[in-house]
Amino acid sequence: MTKRNPSPAPVDPKRSANMARVRSKGNRSTELDMVRRLRAARLTGWRRHLRLPGTPDLAFPKAKVAVFLDGCFWHGCPKCYRAPKHNAEFWKQKVERNRKRDKAADSQLRAMGWNVVRVWEHSLRTPNIAEQRLRRALERAADAKQ
Repeated sequence: MTKRNPSPAPVDPKRSANMARVRSKGNRSTELDMVRRLRAARLTGWRRHLRLPGTPDLAFPKAKVAVFLDGCFWHGCPKCYRAPKHNAEFWKQKVERNRKRDKAADSQLRAMGWNVVRVWEHSLRTPNIAEQRLRRALERAADAKQ
């Protein structure tokens, strides 16, 4: 049996209680930003949170294109990620687990015939980059069907 990663620093009970009350909202603001962009680009046929391996943020079921919006911190973006100094080993392992889970989901989806597009959170700061990548993926999927 493997041990859970114990915190190397003493745990402050007040801080621990406060952090336990914090609930995740997912990457909702990033998803909504992407939804706005898709609508503005007149890209249609997408759905949110289809029950597929890895639970893609968006999917184009007819074209079989799954889209993941990866947060730069949580998925270890090579451009933006800065490891926290406190509890560094825990965070290193956490990001590695996330990356392994992402690769496994990508492999499962590809085995099912899906194309996978991963969009880094920081790329949404540049106009039209994500939309262009999605258009290319959708065009490739359409060409493959013919």
